[in-house]
Amino acid sequence: MAAEAPEASGVAVETRGLRVWFGANLVLRGINLALKRRQITALIGPSGCGKTTFLRAINRMNELIPEARTAGEVLVEGRNVYAPETDVVELRRRVGMVFQRPNPFPMNVFDNVAYGLRLHRLAASRSELAMRVEHSLRQAALWEEVAGKLGSSALALSGGQQQRLCIARTLAVEPEVILMDEPASALDPISTLRIEELMRGLKETLTIIIVTHNMQQAARISEETGFFLGGELVEFGPSAQLFTNPQDRRTEDYITGRFG
Repeated sequence: MAAEAPEASGVAVETRGLRVWFGANLVLRGINLALKRRQITALIGPSGCGKTTFLRAINRMNELIPEARTAGEVLVEGRNVYAPETDVVELRRRVGMVFQRPNPFPMNVFDNVAYGLRLHRLAASRSELAMRVEHSLRQAALWEEVAGKLGSSALALSGGQQQRLCIARTLAVEPEVILMDEPASALDPISTLRIEELMRGLKETLTIIIVTHNMQQAARISEETGFFLGGELVEFGPSAQLFTNPQDRRTEDYITGRFG
């Protein structure tokens, strides 16, 4: 029987037997996981369990680490990102990433958001460029705060504003998936709330995968959660079930604070 098309299955990202080594160290041990389109999926687990490595495998960011090696398949909308013909620059446009600490470029606010648009030649004119920059800043709930500061250094923004700017920069190139690695861990509670509200709005059109150590955050914002331990996926399912009635004792021990 023919494989179900990704559109019909509702799956945005799927991994099959995903393994990742850093040198001789096997960090991910055969992860099989299907992540649904247009929802927030959270990945939890103690430090060093492999969740960030899993996240970075989706857009091949692990390749920036010396001696990294990957086996298995990662499919984004049905296409294996490790196929020889994959354009990695285009892949990272389709699968954007927001990091733990805000990392705006040392340039003004406008040029930060316009950077990817120029790189990928996604705006045919200066007026279209300006329109798309504004649209992205509005999507990131930042336009009202920076409309009069587009020519000012992005480094002068607050931490929360810088993180939303980085989200706007990612949104500008119209990704299909956004990977978020602890996007609020360096932020104050009010900024964290704004990022969470932003994520809830973005999932209307995007697939979001977030790594977080904050289990309350994972329970609040995600539809499904995966628990990683020792490079393995221990449990995966609806967040409400995983946090209230976990099926694996190790999951229960972790979310109740017995370790980690």
